[in-house]
Parts: sequence; C-alpha cells; structure tokens
Amino acid sequence: MNGFSPSLFSGQRFAVFGLGKNGLPAVLMLASTGATVQVWDDGEAGRKGLADALSTLAPDVAARVECKPFESLNGFEALILSPGIPHVLPKPHPIALMAKAAGIPILSDAELLYRAVRQSGSKARFVGITGTNGKSTTTTLLAHILAEAKLPVAAGGNLGPAALALPLLPDNGVYVLEMSSYMLERLDTLHFDAACLLNLTPDHLDRHAGMDGYAQAKKRVFSGQTDKDLAVIGVDDTWCRAIAAELEHDPAKCETISGTNPACSYYGKDGAIWHHSTRIAQTGPSLPGTHNAENAAAAIAIARFLGVSDATIAQAVASFPGLPHRQKLVASCNGVDFVDDSKATNADAAARALGCYEKLVWIAGGTVKEGGIASLTPYFPHIAHTFLIGRDAPLLAQTLKEHNVPFTMAETLENAVPAAYTEAHRTHTPVVLLSPACASFDQFSGFEARGLRFQELADEVCARHAGMTEQ
Repeated sequence: MNGFSPSLFSGQRFAVFGLGKNGLPAVLMLASTGATVQVWDDGEAGRKGLADALSTLAPDVAARVECKPFESLNGFEALILSPGIPHVLPKPHPIALMAKAAGIPILSDAELLYRAVRQSGSKARFVGITGTNGKSTTTTLLAHILAEAKLPVAAGGNLGPAALALPLLPDNGVYVLEMSSYMLERLDTLHFDAACLLNLTPDHLDRHAGMDGYAQAKKRVFSGQTDKDLAVIGVDDTWCRAIAAELEHDPAKCETISGTNPACSYYGKDGAIWHHSTRIAQTGPSLPGTHNAENAAAAIAIARFLGVSDATIAQAVASFPGLPHRQKLVASCNGVDFVDDSKATNADAAARALGCYEKLVWIAGGTVKEGGIASLTPYFPHIAHTFLIGRDAPLLAQTLKEHNVPFTMAETLENAVPAAYTEAHRTHTPVVLLSPACASFDQFSGFEARGLRFQELADEVCARHAGMTEQ
C-alpha cells in the first residue's frame, strides 16, 4: 500500500481506537503491511466507515482487522489513539488507562509513519510544523516550494491526508507534517530534520493543564534534534521568545522568524521576505498581512535548509495559490469582495484577518473558544457592521455592544451573507469577511463545510446582483 512492503509490519499486533480522519487510514495501512489490528470506535458511523473500507480490500488483508471493544491491551505493540481523545487531561479515556495498565505506548500515527519509512530503508527527511496559528499555511506553502523544486514531497498530518495515508518516499523525499499539540504528545522515536514553532497563544488549555503545559507540548517538535538539524521559531510572542532563548543552547541550528522584526534571521518587510539584508521573495496577494509574512519566513528558512535555490523559492512563493478557507477571495461583485477565512476558529486567528482590512463587514460566530472575542477590540474600529451566526452569537453580541460595534443577529450564514452584501454595498465597504473566531460544529461538520457554504452563498449573491450599478 502506497509503496510500503506488504510484510513490513508482519507479526506485529496493533490497537487502534477512534475511526476518524487519523484512525481509519492507520487501520488500512497497518493491515495492508502485514499487521493484525484490533479496532474500535464508540460511534456507529465510524464502524460503518471501516466496514465499507474493508470491503474494498483483498480478503486476506481485511481478515487481519477485527472490530470489537477492547477488554485488554496485553500483547499489543502499541495503541494508536485518535488525537482528539485524551490520554491524560482533562480526564484520561478508559482505553488510555488500559494501555497504561498493559505497559504499551500510546502513539501518534505520525510516529508509525516514521517507523514505516525507516524500516523500509528510506532516508527521506521529516519536517514538523506547529504553532497555534499559521501551521496549515506554512505546511502547504513549504510543500508547494518543494514540489516546484522537483523534490518528492508528501504533506499531511493534522492538515489534509493523515500521516499513514502518505506514500513511501525515496531518500531525497521530504515529509512535511503539520503537528498538533495532541500529536506531539505521542511521539517516541520520530525526530524532525527541520522543526518549526510559529507562535503560541492560549488554546486547548483544558487538555494541557494551562498555558505552561500547552507550551511544553508544542516544544516537543524540537525533541531529539541534532547538530545536523534545523530549529525555526517565531519570536513575535512572549512564550516563543522564551523558548527561542532555550533553543540557543540546543545542538540544532536555530533560525528566528518574524512578520516584522528585522533583528530576526528571516522577517517580513515591504511585501517581501528578507534574510538579514537580502530580499529572498515577494509574498504577493495570496499571503496578506504580517502573520503570513511570518508563515512565509518559516517556509523559506526550511526550504533553504533543504537545499532549494533562492530563485526557485521566489518563483514558488509568487505562484502560491493560498490555503482554502484562509483569507481566500472567493467572489467579487459591484466593488464588494467576499473573503473566506472560515479556518479562523479562534479569536487570535480572526485577528490576523481583521488586521488586513481598513474597513469591512464581518461575519462571525459559532461555538466560542475560551476568552471569546474580547482580544479583538483593537480591530473593532475597522468594522462597519457585524452579522452574528451560530450558538454563541449572544456572547459575541455582548462584547460588541460594550464597544458600540453595530451588529445584527443573523443566526445562519444563509441570512448573513446576502444581508452583509447589502450593508457593504450601501456603505461602500469593500470587504465582506467570514472570519468566525469560533468553532463550526454547532451548525457544520467542520470549518471546511462552513467555508464552502459561504462560497456558495457569495456566488448566489453575485449572480443575483451582477451588473448592478452604484446607487
């Protein structure tokens, strides 16, 4: 499967719990490489998805998978536990306690990929990218640069394909893995040839017992690095600056990055990324704002470490199409741009978009994260009007009311998008921005579905108002 030997994990027995984005590919890859796998998911939909997937495999491969609840984990090589299922805090899942009792490790699927690649004899390099915000853009941009350099590249992990859905790469290949704090907690032998921590702001604090624990989890991206490796770290926040000071004493070469600070190794200035006083690449319209300058600086630092020429980097950055649902221009009509930033699922991510526009109509709401939108008050003067959707719209409305920001309780995107266009056109506001600052699960299956629905509604509005003259 995907270039790995069908006998790679023969004689080994794995437990997989959770059949979501990470778990199902893990089961299929392990069974296809000779392992026997017991798997369970508390949800009927996950178990049905497994049955459908197994029906497409050869009978001898499918026979290696047994789907039933666990009574014990004795005799298993490891437990591959879906990232969202806690093994320590806020309360360990019973399956995690069972693994501890059996003395077997709880591993990330990224750890299994690393073992599979090395056991296959490949010397392909591994890049790990983490941070509270920007990791998806950085991962995607770096993969784009490496592909333009004609290097074999596979990108995934927390973004896109799960780690164990990626193919075997040759010695000159590069795996670019977006790593969540949950995944980083479950590494063992995997160490990254190049590792990046972009930034740190409060997130997932219940899972990590506060900000200290969250920072410690993120810092694991640098674990095991040697003097042949590269550590890249943003220094635009206090937490990362403290970690950068620690990294100076580690064996790996450390490069600092910033969206604006010229004292760093790589930084943004005048719409370009610079290395000290040398301009490396223009960033262009697909990478707006200082936060994207930080992301591009990280990708460029790693690409240069991996041997990509400056000329190829400059061309690749210029041709980068941007990340879906991350400040993506999806429609325009009559002087109003519709910008999809659905991936902004917390206030800090939304701040990065709000800071890019002088005047905008904002669509926000969903399931609010800890702290709400109080941190966004510096951007409120940019907002001509806000349309609120989702479960926690009343909480957001309270903050807006306290700061005299005009808003409408739209409830749904279907109501918000046409109303936002009407308001933007009436007030000559050039941008309607969906940057929810909230999770999406109250009304959608994920931020992707939310962003796609926004695009559909924007297209409908533009089709309805095509050719309309200024009033």
